[in-house]
Amino acid sequence: MQKFIFLLLFICTSIAATAQQQIRILIKDKATQTILPGASILIKGSKQTVIADSTGAAVVLTDSKEKMIVVVSHIGYETAEQEVSSPFLSTIDILLVPAEEEEEEIIITSTRSTRSIRTIPTRVEFIAGEELDEKANMKPGDIRMLLNESTGIQTQQTSATSANAAIRIQGLDGRYTQILKDGFPLYSGAASGLGLLQIPPLDLKQAEIIKGSSSTLYGGGAIAGLVNLISKTPTDVQELKFHFNGTTAAGLDLNMFYGKRFNKFGVTLFAARNSNAAYDPAEINLSAIPKFQRYTVNPRLFFYPSEKTKLVFGINTVVEDRLGGNMDYIKKTVSNGYYEQNKTKRFSTQFSFDHDFGTNSHLTIKQSINSFNRIITSPGYTFDGKQLSTFSEANYSRRGEIAEWVAGINLWTEDFKEQQTTATPLRNYQQVTTGLFVQNVLRINEWLHVESGLRGDYVIDYGFAFLPRVSILLKPTAHFTSRIGGGLGYKAPSIFTEESERLQYKQVLAVNPTTNKLEKSYGVNADFNYKTNLFEELSVSINQLFFYTRINNPLLLRGSSGFNYSFVNINGHIDTRGTETNIKLGYNGFKLFLGYTFTDTKIHEGSNKTVNPLTPRNRINTVLMYEVEEKWKLGLEAYYFDKQQLNDGATGKPYWICGFMAERLWEKFSLYINFENFLDARQTRFDSIYTGSISNPVFRDIYAPLDGFVVNGGLKLKL
Repeated sequence: MQKFIFLLLFICTSIAATAQQQIRILIKDKATQTILPGASILIKGSKQTVIADSTGAAVVLTDSKEKMIVVVSHIGYETAEQEVSSPFLSTIDILLVPAEEEEEEIIITSTRSTRSIRTIPTRVEFIAGEELDEKANMKPGDIRMLLNESTGIQTQQTSATSANAAIRIQGLDGRYTQILKDGFPLYSGAASGLGLLQIPPLDLKQAEIIKGSSSTLYGGGAIAGLVNLISKTPTDVQELKFHFNGTTAAGLDLNMFYGKRFNKFGVTLFAARNSNAAYDPAEINLSAIPKFQRYTVNPRLFFYPSEKTKLVFGINTVVEDRLGGNMDYIKKTVSNGYYEQNKTKRFSTQFSFDHDFGTNSHLTIKQSINSFNRIITSPGYTFDGKQLSTFSEANYSRRGEIAEWVAGINLWTEDFKEQQTTATPLRNYQQVTTGLFVQNVLRINEWLHVESGLRGDYVIDYGFAFLPRVSILLKPTAHFTSRIGGGLGYKAPSIFTEESERLQYKQVLAVNPTTNKLEKSYGVNADFNYKTNLFEELSVSINQLFFYTRINNPLLLRGSSGFNYSFVNINGHIDTRGTETNIKLGYNGFKLFLGYTFTDTKIHEGSNKTVNPLTPRNRINTVLMYEVEEKWKLGLEAYYFDKQQLNDGATGKPYWICGFMAERLWEKFSLYINFENFLDARQTRFDSIYTGSISNPVFRDIYAPLDGFVVNGGLKLKL
């Protein structure tokens, strides 16, 4: 009897075991197909949980006859649910998507392809979303704060009294950086003057920054890199925003943006009035912030005749009157005194036509006309110049499973004329540049992408520039990526540089095609990026960049006969090398950003080697943000600038800039306050800004803030 019972139990157990199936599950990274050990596998509706072994495999048992749902989770990846139906396979692959996959929604347009930030070989930094919104709280009237707080970038003030500024990337002067608006070069040549101060951030969707030689992409002027500002486009959901801001330095910003798509039509409209009273925190009777009023109106009309075709027409209008200098003269309490007045009018049009030929090919035609008029007056001197420039481009792209091609042609013209106001010969010029380019992105496999390009530009009076470039994207694992690239660049001679801007173009002679020539360069960079999650909730991102750029026979301003200044291509070169380190940590509502920039920029002329002035060798960026979703945003930041070599041979003092921002959010509006530079770091506190008398000052280089501690706050409405 006992033997019979044991036999019966054995038979039942065997039948149960036979009813259950063993299923081998293999966990892999979706993009790289690499195995993922240690993943947790749960059979939904049961308590059965197994852990994948070192080969990424796990075995589960099921007695289901129809289907089951497998839930897989892994640190650094999005949780995946997969339904498995009968008949069950002996091995089932489940592919996981990295948690950072949400970046797929960020499309980069600066390289003319429509690829995501994750798959583009060219290293592109972007500022968008909440970060863009937070920077607008600090400087809602212009983009200086937006750019100056990134590693490797600084805004260089060129006027002590009017706050004029240029952008520097990786230690190179502002003329080597190209600023674009939706791919249009609207801020070049004479139009680069005051450009940073006249671009508001409220109508921007994102900013794309490419550091290093980028002339192959958009022609001359992008030796140090380019900044492409991408405007918002209309959606089916109406966007109506108002941004009102006031400062303790007597500044007032009134901004408005509207966007809406109506079936086949769409419209966006940005309008702003930005103003400031003259502000002198140092009480030296010179304005640190000038008195100014600026009006901006940017309407754009969108037409969608079909799902495959889009036309866009836009107008940018900026009118500004800016007066800095002796505070008594500005307040009209005296009739004589030093002053610097800038009156500018900027009008530009942009037209673009996009058409898809099926799913794999695309045609883009774009054209812009830009008129920029600037009048600078100071005691006994007037500069009155007008630039009319145009940009036209047609490009065709075709995308396959393995390769994407873009080829095109563009034409760039500049016509500058000035009124004769001094004995200095007129600096009138016409410049016409024709360019042909072809670019290719090749996906060799999931972990190796190669982007290459070739451009040929012909600049009338200066000759031909041949511009190849190549970038490689390596993705050996889901957590590690590397981008390595380089290329050639060039810049056509122009009087519009940081050096001549400081002089207000006074006694600066014109460039001469018979004695001046193209500045040509080459540059390389390599970055290494690692992202992961620790302890489930702590996200870590580390990016390390190495860069080198060399400019042969650079154009420098030198003293000439008769107290004039002339531009000379020196017998030598400028090179800049260094590193950028960025670390981002996220835990619950906290985000910590740590950045370090090391820059070594030298001017080599013959046997002489000197430091390029106004370049801090070391710089530290730190930002701590805390956010309670849809309720609070708090930010604390600190930036360190190392000592800088000045043009007069002196050395500037190192300093820290610290700020604190708080914003309270509700559904339709928010209130914020920002304590900018609350340590009151000012050059007028620890150094002088001029020599001579207050009525006839000779200004020194400006390497630190002049406005000091300023509090601003405001109201943002979303209707």
